[in-house]
Amino acid sequence: MSTAESFPAPGPGGVSKPHAAASEPGGLLDVLSVAAVVLDAQGRVALWSPQAEELFGYTAKEALGRYAGRLLVHPENLPLIRRLFAEVMAGEEGRWAGGFPVRHKDGGTLLVEFRNMRLHGARKDFYALGLATEQGTLRRVERDLALSTRLISQSPIGLAVVDADLRYVTVNPALERINGLPAADHVGRRVREALPFLDADGIEAAMREVLATGVPLLDRESVGRTPADPDREHAWSVSFYRLEASNGKVLGLAISVVDVTERHRATTDAARARARLATVADASIRIGTTLDLDQTARELADVSVPELADVAAVDVLDSILDGRSPGTRETGPAVFRALAVAASHSGDAVHAADPPGQIARYEADRLVTACVQSGRPVRVPRVAEGDLPRIARSPEAASLLASAGVHSYMAVPLIARGEVLGALDLKRTRHAEPFSAEDEILAGELAARAAVCIDNARWYGQLRSTALKLQHSLLPQQPPDQPGLEVAYRYQPAQAASEVGGDWFDVIALSGDKTALVVGDVMGSGIDAAAAMGQLRTATRTLAELDLDPAEALRHLDRITDRMGQPITTCVYAVYDPHRGRCLISSAGHLPPVLLRPDQGPELLRLPTGTPLGVGDVEFSTTTFALRPEDELVLYTDGLVETRDQAIDVRLEALIDVLSGRRLSLERTCDVLLHSMRRPGDHDDVALLIARVRSELRT
Repeated sequence: MSTAESFPAPGPGGVSKPHAAASEPGGLLDVLSVAAVVLDAQGRVALWSPQAEELFGYTAKEALGRYAGRLLVHPENLPLIRRLFAEVMAGEEGRWAGGFPVRHKDGGTLLVEFRNMRLHGARKDFYALGLATEQGTLRRVERDLALSTRLISQSPIGLAVVDADLRYVTVNPALERINGLPAADHVGRRVREALPFLDADGIEAAMREVLATGVPLLDRESVGRTPADPDREHAWSVSFYRLEASNGKVLGLAISVVDVTERHRATTDAARARARLATVADASIRIGTTLDLDQTARELADVSVPELADVAAVDVLDSILDGRSPGTRETGPAVFRALAVAASHSGDAVHAADPPGQIARYEADRLVTACVQSGRPVRVPRVAEGDLPRIARSPEAASLLASAGVHSYMAVPLIARGEVLGALDLKRTRHAEPFSAEDEILAGELAARAAVCIDNARWYGQLRSTALKLQHSLLPQQPPDQPGLEVAYRYQPAQAASEVGGDWFDVIALSGDKTALVVGDVMGSGIDAAAAMGQLRTATRTLAELDLDPAEALRHLDRITDRMGQPITTCVYAVYDPHRGRCLISSAGHLPPVLLRPDQGPELLRLPTGTPLGVGDVEFSTTTFALRPEDELVLYTDGLVETRDQAIDVRLEALIDVLSGRRLSLERTCDVLLHSMRRPGDHDDVALLIARVRSELRT
């Protein structure tokens, strides 16, 4: 049987629709067990209900026709009961209510609550109807009802009852205040109709589950905004309990609602604090992994998205990258170089950002200009239409930001060692909340950490550029065309963000059409290594003019290196004589050259390796071998073959494999070797020199 029989569905205006369905036992009247007794005008029992038999102990047979006073009233109370009976039968109102002691059949006294009233018969005769229930039961029900009513009306907890169709039956004042909706606007409606601003689907699904299973659902958190406070998000703890009659019949649901907004905010704030700490910790790991300026900027932008912003851009002042460091902060427009852009999703906001590598000029009235000139963050929690021209570089970019739905903006300066380098530019489009003061602190922490890394990368880039320029100035720009030899070469700096090394090569013309081929590697990196390389290259060219045996030349270089206090250096020195068709070669701790002959595969020259230059008091030896037309000699530094994860023998075999392919031009062979043997991010320079014997001698 439907529980709507207990809580009938209200019709229009909240009025219950009448129905004729029978009620099952177990209702309030059954709890009270109301007895009905009808007396005639003389006070004799005319009708006797089963409840009367249960209450008073007399059967209908024993009671019908007898005087009720003699049957139910103690003798000392008969005068009083006769007077009361007469008043009911003769009075204008014709009724009496109150408690009265009644004699039970077993001889005991029962306190009974009466409701007596006069009845008019069809023959204009009179009867008295008495409705009675045990007074103790009635008082207990009255107390329970009074307590329930008082608790419901004065409770600070929102309370409601819904029927089996999930329609509100009653709502207490606290829930009216919570929902910002009068009780009349609740009654007769479902949650989705009365409170469409909440997650109605989820709430009603939970209600149906409790209605079906009878298992209470406690402390279900719901979050939303109500008409009572539409500008702030609130959280509620909602519990559902199934209501049942004393006989187990399901009546509906009771709902309790507690506003837990403060608890929810505290929990949310704690979660945000943990997320901020995690972001800072993540930034300390992810930002500054290299000394590459662009990579460092990308790392900062990536860390900022999506934890902090939907779109992040990193821009540095162009004057900083050019090595110009203004002593005082400039006024007027600011010229930036865009380094990185990151976004949680593609769209117009990304297209409005300056592409990495592009130079952008921002006028003095732009917010990012104010940020770098003041050295302070700029935050616009809620972006209005008039703010967009001050955020974007151009009207077109402002239109793109508007269509992207940018609603909050922040720019944080990148400051390192007291100098403003640029700005971290942050925008929110899909992130619902505006930038807060806590977000500003977090962005400042990320910017501070990244600024030092960016500054290090900037200074490293300048030093590396200086070292490269020095090294390139010391290397031969175009080796001369030597008699009997075709020569190709490559110099490639380290591809990773490490400093340039001291690798060098040289092709030196000697007397008698001979040619000296030199490849060397000064240990260390940076300007010092480049300078040492330049000194050794000059010394090598000077010794070559003496037309010394390669071993003798290395012995002199060893002493020079030792006296100079230069780092240990490896070197291979070869002299080719085209008239005799031979090559003399000596090695100072250097990797073995590769010899390629047209009629056989490439091979490593097994030379006495000697010791590196600078060790002192060591002997070097010269090896002589024939070089015929079309033979090739490949000289290289260790940056071509050495890696951190493979043994040198494995790498030398890989070099032989690459050279075993079909013969190419020397220029093409250089390119193939660098492409095949080098890896992205290799931490060493490479000097590569290949010489091929011509078919005929050219003078």
